[in-house]
Amino acid sequence: MRYFGSSGIRGIAYKEFTLDLASRIAFATASRYRDVVLGRDARLTGEAFTSAIAASLMSGGAEVCNVGIVTTPTLAYASRSRDCGVMVTASHNPPEYNGIKLWNPDGSSFDTRQMEEIESLMDRELLAADWKSVGTMTEDRNAISEHMSAILSRIGEARLKVVVDCANGPAALITPFVLERMGCRVITLNAHLDGRFPGRPPEPVEENLSSLRNAVLSLKADLGIAHDGDADRMVAIDDKGRYAGGDVLLKLFARELGVKSVVAPVDATMLLEDWFGQNVYRTRVGDAYVSEMVKQRGAMFGGEPSGTWVFPEISLCPDGIFAAAKLVEICAKKKLSELIDSLPSFPMLKETLRFDQSKRDTILANLEREIASMGLSRVDRTDGFRLSFEDGWALIRLSGTEPKMRIVVEARTVERAKEILAKMKSIAEVCVR
Repeated sequence: MRYFGSSGIRGIAYKEFTLDLASRIAFATASRYRDVVLGRDARLTGEAFTSAIAASLMSGGAEVCNVGIVTTPTLAYASRSRDCGVMVTASHNPPEYNGIKLWNPDGSSFDTRQMEEIESLMDRELLAADWKSVGTMTEDRNAISEHMSAILSRIGEARLKVVVDCANGPAALITPFVLERMGCRVITLNAHLDGRFPGRPPEPVEENLSSLRNAVLSLKADLGIAHDGDADRMVAIDDKGRYAGGDVLLKLFARELGVKSVVAPVDATMLLEDWFGQNVYRTRVGDAYVSEMVKQRGAMFGGEPSGTWVFPEISLCPDGIFAAAKLVEICAKKKLSELIDSLPSFPMLKETLRFDQSKRDTILANLEREIASMGLSRVDRTDGFRLSFEDGWALIRLSGTEPKMRIVVEARTVERAKEILAKMKSIAEVCVR
């Protein structure tokens, strides 16, 4: 049976993601990984799930090191000296959700083979360890300071005024302190831990960041930083109050870091091919796939429009804290608004259509037929259908987590983008009927 999605397991706590499910995952994990580091974000259900997971890991014979409330990249970095890491988090999902994500010592999340192995073990009748062989649990409160030291050893000074929106999550325990140690004056928003996320919803999309924008403008700050609930994501607000989301920051990082190769999902800008040619490696949408491809190709950087950034020099886990420090370091030389204004840009248009989940297979077959009838020579099926044209591209993709068909179009002119989008919508509307 399939339990894992593209980013671990998530669901509404006690309904879709239950204590029993969490315990079974942990028990299966313990049968293969004997030295485990365990952490959680600030969600109200986190302590209950962490307790159940710790008990099951120990019952399976694993030694458990509990690092407490930490960001996901901190937990992944702490996994480097263990067999694996277990993070209890639902990332950017609403407060009623929780979940688990499993990590390798190099900071990469469990790949498809590893997740399938855990799923297979969950469906078997596993035996608990003999009473003389049960695992023990220790606590380590150095994970945050060690992660912070690793970041600072790779980052230069920056004397900027920065507003940091911590989303009431564990980013509050590390990002402001990293930036202060870099030499910044830091003002924080939503910096008290609260799993109800009272300050704003945990996903750092533009409509959720009005307070950060207002703070940057009223305080005349150099930039604002925003995280999600577990700080694997990072987006920004520039000194003019403009939202710098993943689409913008992907281009900025790729250009300013001086890298020679980039990993990005199929929904990211074609400017990457203009800049890096054959050294752009496309993946399915999802940070786990980006991380996996960075590892396979030995790429220097990976990122995606959702705001996750992989810097293999520190870890293969998307690290929003390291990304924040890198961005601030870059902005110490030039204002973020000036950097953004100097970036080339092609018009990108997006649409979302809802569909009947029970007709998913039929819709995919219809899309296959309609797109084949167009006679295009370049159709990438890495994730959905990515159609390449001489002057642009289009992606039609069914979400893996909700009944939505997403259409993304980019072209070299607005007129052409609108033309491609209209064609894609007509195809999609026929297919979802």
